[in-house]
Amino acid sequence: MLRLAKIRTFVYHNAYTMKAIIETTSRQFRERQKDFFDMADNGQKVVIKRGRKQAYVLTPISTDDLYFTSEMITRIKESQQEIKEGKSVVLKTKEELNNFFESL
Repeated sequence: MLRLAKIRTFVYHNAYTMKAIIETTSRQFRERQKDFFDMADNGQKVVIKRGRKQAYVLTPISTDDLYFTSEMITRIKESQQEIKEGKSVVLKTKEELNNFFESL
């Protein structure tokens, strides 16, 4: 069980999601990495502050987040073939992009 009393963190609730957000300093993170990793693994949002201007969010990822799956590779190859066959739209200006989205 995590001992929050020994970790000096700022905990507040996000008004939109009503989930607790754990905010800590980089020094505290270095001292208690395992606890913060466990919190992130359990779905807590952990924000690590570095000085006054920088902050980072600790987010667990899976192998699917790091590598292309076979389905993704297949879709990429299909898309490349569609481009070669001219089944694509080229938009060069902001106006062309806006017009394209309005036509959808």
